[in-house]
Amino acid sequence: MRVVFPFIAQPHQTLHSLPIAFEMALRHPEIDVHVACLTPQHLSYIQSLAALYPPAFITYELLKMPDFLRRRIESRGPEPLTKLLVLLLNRSYFSHFQAIVVPERTSLYLKRMGLRNVRFIWTRHGAGDRAIGFAKDVKLFDFVLLAGKKVEERLLAQGAIKPGHYHRGVYAKLDIVRRMRQDDSHLFSNDRPTILYNPHFSSSLSSWPTFGERILQYFANQDKYNLIFAPHYRLFNHDEETGEALIRQFEDYPHMLIDPGSTRSIDMTYTMAADLYLGDVSSQVAEFLIRPRPCLFLNAHNANWQNNPNYAFWHLGEVINDPLLLPEALDRAFSLHPQFEAQQKAYVAETFEFPDDGPTAPGAADAIVDFLRRPSHV
Repeated sequence: MRVVFPFIAQPHQTLHSLPIAFEMALRHPEIDVHVACLTPQHLSYIQSLAALYPPAFITYELLKMPDFLRRRIESRGPEPLTKLLVLLLNRSYFSHFQAIVVPERTSLYLKRMGLRNVRFIWTRHGAGDRAIGFAKDVKLFDFVLLAGKKVEERLLAQGAIKPGHYHRGVYAKLDIVRRMRQDDSHLFSNDRPTILYNPHFSSSLSSWPTFGERILQYFANQDKYNLIFAPHYRLFNHDEETGEALIRQFEDYPHMLIDPGSTRSIDMTYTMAADLYLGDVSSQVAEFLIRPRPCLFLNAHNANWQNNPNYAFWHLGEVINDPLLLPEALDRAFSLHPQFEAQQKAYVAETFEFPDDGPTAPGAADAIVDFLRRPSHV
C-alpha cells in the first residue's frame, strides 16, 4: 500500500500532518510512505525535522513542475492558481497512491481532475473556531482526524463526517513540538511580562490593517511589557518587504521581537514563551491556552461575536474595539485572569482530547491504516 503526504501550502501547515507520516513509516513498515513538497527549501525543512524521529524509511520527493513555476512559488509562496496547476501537473503521480493525507482542502480538486480510486484523508491544521474549518467540502474527505469533541460535534451536526470515517484525539503538532529542543533561555534580557501579538492574515477578520501599527507604536513607547510580534505566517507571505521593514523599524527596541514569518512563528516557540495572548481570530490561541494564561482580543471589524460559535474563544478574555483602550486592558487582563481560567480550561478540554497526555500521531497513523485496510464501500 502506498500513501503520500503532500505539502502544497505554506510551511505553517507542515507540523500538523508530518508527525503522522513519520509514525506511519515507523509503525507500519509495510506501508510505502512518501512525502512530497513544492520547493527544495520546504523539503529541506521537512527532512531536518525527520532527525527528531527514529530512523524510518520515507521517500521524499519534489512535485513536478516547470522551473519558472517553482521559482514563482519560491518568491511569492503558493497561490491558489499555482497550487491548482501543480495538482494538475502531478495528477498522474497522485493516482499511484491508495491514499493522500493532507492538512489543507485544496487537494480535493484532484477528485475533479479524475482521481477516483484514491482515498483522501484530512488531518486539519489548527484548532480554532472559525467557519473555514467547517466548510461544506469537508464531507468530500473519506477520513478526517479531529483534535477533540468540539470539532466532532460541529462536523457531525452539519453532516460533514460520519461514524467510522473519522478519528478523534489528534493534534500531531504538539507531538513534534515536544520533541524539538527548545531553547530554555529567555527571549528578552529582562523580567517584564511578555505579550504575544498574533494577528490573522485575512483582512476581513484581522486587527492588523486598522490597529496593527498603532499597537506596535504603543509597545515601542512604553517600558512595562516586552512584545513578540509574530503574526499568522501568511500575513506577509506576499509582502516580505513590509515584514523586513518592520524588523528594521523596531530593531533598536530590545524589548520588542518582530518575526514576520520564520519557523519559530510556527513551532510554538512564541506561544510557549508569552505571558499574555493578544490577537483576533488566529487558531494559535488554542495552542497558547494549553497552558491557561491571560488573553485579550481585538475586535477591529465590529463583529457581532457574542453568540457566534466562530468566535467562541473570545469569551476567554476581554474583547476591545479600540487600540486606545490597550494600556488599561492589558493591566486588567492580568488581574482578572482568575475569572477566565476555568472557562479556558473547559475550552481546552473540549478542543483537545489527550487522555494519557502522550503523543497522538501514533494513534492517528494506526487509525488511517486501519481505515485503508477496510473495503472502500464500507
